[in-house]
Amino acid sequence: MNINKKTALITGANRGIGKGIAKKLVNQGIQVIGTSTTQKGVEIINNYLEKKGFGCILNLKDTNSITETIKEIYKKKYSIDILINNAGIKEDNLLVNMKNQEWDNVIKTNLSSIFYLVKSVIRSMIKKRQGRIITIGSIIAFTGNKGQVNYSASKSGLVGFHKSLALEVASKGITVNIVAPGFIKTDLTNTLDAIQYQKYLCNIPMKRMGKIEEIADAVVFLASKKASYITGHTLHVNGGMYMI
Repeated sequence: MNINKKTALITGANRGIGKGIAKKLVNQGIQVIGTSTTQKGVEIINNYLEKKGFGCILNLKDTNSITETIKEIYKKKYSIDILINNAGIKEDNLLVNMKNQEWDNVIKTNLSSIFYLVKSVIRSMIKKRQGRIITIGSIIAFTGNKGQVNYSASKSGLVGFHKSLALEVASKGITVNIVAPGFIKTDLTNTLDAIQYQKYLCNIPMKRMGKIEEIADAVVFLASKKASYITGHTLHVNGGMYMI
């Protein structure tokens, strides 16, 4: 890797949407630092990046893991020009049955970790007077969903966070945006049975699932110079499931 080259940090880059984003950015000439919670995930990242970046372990529920990982990246003289908050979890349950741990785990991973990640990189971006912060949200933040009060709350919280942060750093050359996917074909959706699949499909006007590449394209656009006048925005990529 080149310490003088533009660098993107992507959480959860070992599979799915994170991996798709990383590959697209590398094709644009941007080097990538991808994170995973496991060493196996790090190896996957290192293999597909092929020396155009590297993987590292990051536990989003551990504040110290976040701050120490970012410090190590800066110690190696790499910049973080683009922060892409992709990693997230679901622990679904009806509210009456939801365990406190299920609430805490989802809020810590999907919302609180974004605060600590952004806080760790924002001063450097302000100093350079440039930067991109892009977070993968969800259609569920806007529609809600039974059994997902924790997930919906975490993703809804991101909207207010990003709008407020966008106002704080707009004059510093930093943009702050969300990409909110709808029903996207990933390893997780492959576990759905035929009835579940058709139920989701009935709510999509385009009558198909979205592709990982379509989410990645939206992120690459927001990371580019072409999106330099867009901030505090949520870009919905959902085939018409939700419209504003």
